[in-house]
Amino acid sequence: MKIALIQTNPLIGDFTANCEKIARSASRAKEAGCELAIFPELAIAGYPPQDLLERGSFLADHDLALTELIAGIRGIGIITGAITRHTAECGKPLHNSAVFFKDGRILATAHKRLLPTYDVFDEARYFEPGSRSTTIQFIGKTIALSICEDIWNDKDTSARPLYNLDPLPELISPAGGKANLLVNLAASPFRHGKIIEKHRMFRNICRKYDTPLLYVNQVGGQDSLLFDGHSLAMDRSGEVRHMAAGFTEDMLVIDSEELVGGTGENIIPEPDNLADVHAALVMGTRDYLGKCGFKTGIIGLSGGIDSALTAAIACEALGQRNITGVALPSRYSSAESVEDAQRLAENLGIDFEILPIEDIFRVQLETLAPLLGELHQDITEQNLQARIRGNLLMAISNRRGSMLLSTGNKSELAVGYCTLYGDMSGGLAVISDVPKGMVYDLARYVNRSREIIPARTIEKPPSAELAPNQLDQDDLPPYEVLDPVVKAWLEENRSISEIVASGYDRNIVSDIIRRIRRNEYKRKQAPMGLKVTSKAFGYGRRYPTAENYRERE
Repeated sequence: MKIALIQTNPLIGDFTANCEKIARSASRAKEAGCELAIFPELAIAGYPPQDLLERGSFLADHDLALTELIAGIRGIGIITGAITRHTAECGKPLHNSAVFFKDGRILATAHKRLLPTYDVFDEARYFEPGSRSTTIQFIGKTIALSICEDIWNDKDTSARPLYNLDPLPELISPAGGKANLLVNLAASPFRHGKIIEKHRMFRNICRKYDTPLLYVNQVGGQDSLLFDGHSLAMDRSGEVRHMAAGFTEDMLVIDSEELVGGTGENIIPEPDNLADVHAALVMGTRDYLGKCGFKTGIIGLSGGIDSALTAAIACEALGQRNITGVALPSRYSSAESVEDAQRLAENLGIDFEILPIEDIFRVQLETLAPLLGELHQDITEQNLQARIRGNLLMAISNRRGSMLLSTGNKSELAVGYCTLYGDMSGGLAVISDVPKGMVYDLARYVNRSREIIPARTIEKPPSAELAPNQLDQDDLPPYEVLDPVVKAWLEENRSISEIVASGYDRNIVSDIIRRIRRNEYKRKQAPMGLKVTSKAFGYGRRYPTAENYRERE
């Protein structure tokens, strides 16, 4: 049987466009001789729809879209993710389902059994878990239907299974006979390192159950979540026979017989690398602005590496004609920084403006003097400059209808080395989940073919240039210390004592953790950022702002 695996980039709630995309892709698959086409989890609604699932009108429109989709596609079997109703008298009112239909008739409906509630996921808030596994006979094959998390609880690959239930044994070896194909519809977000982790888990499942796997993943940016696609067909020995492109819509056409036979060329996936992170950030920037109705972006260019990387990503995402860089020098800005900002703009081919802030800064200092006295060399003076810049950039954004992209990295955001209503202003924080060390790595990746980010920008010591001769290292631990401590505490949930035991000074570690806790209020007001690590600042991290917990050291 020829089967099409089709990864789509939906827009949440745009049922017409999403269903048209499914119908067009199904037609292409039919023309390619396919008898079955498989689409991602919740492909009709888009994932995750969040509290839209509580609106009756949203659900009614989804029901109508699903009905029309089923009636409109002929001559090919379709498996697609969809919302269905849970009709029992108690429990959540909805199911996250896989609907299998052909020629106007539903052949099977499978409900997701394992509903994740960790990190960015909150599916138990809306959905009732399925009570049984679903298999179906289709053109001589026994197909086992599963949805994303349903295959993530295998005890052999999970350090600590999160659920008491593992649907796989029942799903793949039901009472009626062994499944020939395991199908998994997914909306699995990207994070650095996850692709290889998934492949390791999938390989173990295929070998353990002697069953091929067809995995179809959503692609595209949805708010802070980035879906990488990379749909695949894996044979029963756990070898990848076909894999879709990453970070773009794609269709794979496979023959089920080559998967059962376990013969043919093996595709060895590359480890997650900087190219994946870069592609994810470009896709996320393009989709966030595009899906929110913006065509152009504004960036404040300081001559530093963070704004340079942000500009390079934005330029690739939206095109050079749609990005404007603005330098806003103050009395503390070096001539070299303005030169580096201009050179970057020339290398990218974007519009560039210089808007000095000295006069505004001087007037504000004079206005505040009667109340605050001398502000020289004070943090207040530094924040004034950042807020002037944020105010002016937002004014340009308002007038031009462009989105302001903020440029802070994860290391700075973690310890509050940023100014609320200043450099934190903007509609999207492109690199807010990128640690400073990775910022440098990505900058060098951007320059892999030619110099785009000026070499001096990469080589010079980082500085906010808000005070005379200021350097980041005067106010922060070295980034080669800060980054691993932030990762250990934030992403790995290690204690202060554990971090110290790994070789870091206790006083430095305690100070970093103190800064992280103290600046929670800033992050609550930060613009949305694009998630590329296992734990980002955003709605996947739920920490109270007012709290007084102290670890015993």
